[in-house]
Amino acid sequence: MLALPRALGRCLAGPGRGGAALLGGGAGAAGSPFIQAARCYARPVRRKRKDIPSHLDDLPPTMLKKDYANVPIIDSVDDVVKRLLSLEMASQKEKMKVKTQQLVEKVRRSPMDNGSFEVQVAMLTAKIRTYEEHLQRHPKDKSNRRRMLMAVDRRRKLLGYLRRVRYDTFENTCKQLSIQYTPRPAYTRRVTKRWLVKKALCLKVYQEVRKLKAPERLKQRREWQARARAAREAAAVRSEGTPV
Repeated sequence: MLALPRALGRCLAGPGRGGAALLGGGAGAAGSPFIQAARCYARPVRRKRKDIPSHLDDLPPTMLKKDYANVPIIDSVDDVVKRLLSLEMASQKEKMKVKTQQLVEKVRRSPMDNGSFEVQVAMLTAKIRTYEEHLQRHPKDKSNRRRMLMAVDRRRKLLGYLRRVRYDTFENTCKQLSIQYTPRPAYTRRVTKRWLVKKALCLKVYQEVRKLKAPERLKQRREWQARARAAREAAAVRSEGTPV
């Protein structure tokens, strides 16, 4: 048992003092399928990355960054400087600023509107779409998934308020930002095995109680019918005895 690991180490080391003796020479040992399999065992597997479409792909690369778009002397600078200040050389954060500004321009009430409910929904929409793309590439990122769910919940609350107060603005916001809003149900409860068993037991108890009380309910119903019949007969007798 102790000699087996030593022999295996000599085989993996290649043709030498022990490898040639065990596997029959240098050329035969180097081409052995055992050694080839052992050498290829720890080779890393290269996976192809999926081409995930981004919501930033529609931004033209020649567009200037947000901080330099309204500079007066930007038209007089060199083409190389313009290229350095354009989105072609911009980072993800700078592209997000431009995309957020585009979404805000679609729904804002006035040029000075920076904090209305529609503007907040537009900013959250840009952030949520960025989180979705990130999680498609890194599905195990729990922290960013939690941040995305918090942003989705915040946007749902804002849209719910707009739906209750200003429905026309709500419809325009959902149309401009391509949002499909689904209202929450009036009552939600997490379905568990314990809850299902308890509900089934309660239904069974309710049905058994109704079976036990069925004769009593039938007797009470017949009494009500008899009283109603007697009242109708008494009224008919009184109407017959009354002179016209």
